[in-house]
Amino acid sequence: MSGPGDVPDVVLVVDAANVVGSRPDGWWRDRAGAATRLLDRLARAVGATVTDPTGAPVRLARVDVVLEGQARAAVDPGVPGLVVHHAPHDGDTEVVARARAAGPHVLVVTADRGLRARLDDVPVTGPGWWHRLDATLAGSSDDGPGDGG
Repeated sequence: MSGPGDVPDVVLVVDAANVVGSRPDGWWRDRAGAATRLLDRLARAVGATVTDPTGAPVRLARVDVVLEGQARAAVDPGVPGLVVHHAPHDGDTEVVARARAAGPHVLVVTADRGLRARLDDVPVTGPGWWHRLDATLAGSSDDGPGDGG
């Protein structure tokens, strides 16, 4: 599957709890609010042509976000291409299901080592990559704390 200019389309699958939890910004006081802010930021990424963790250009054709626990109360901004999944049990199992359903052109964002092991050969990057991309999409140069990858 390819996007405009033969840039491949990718489905980005985001482990929201892991991404939100990667920055100590008080998210634990309002998990639904933190998840809502993440959804708003992820909405900017839908359809964007970006550099993936290997340095290759890709188009983020769809962004699948997995919410669990209190974060399931987040407000979905209703942006086409941003798909919010409420994990019925644990978020990791839902991330694995979403990654497998996305097909061969997928990139998962998580730093969870146990989850990474369950994803086998699915490409995975850490929240640091997302935070840098988010800063770029927002037009800032905030390289705040992340996991480096």
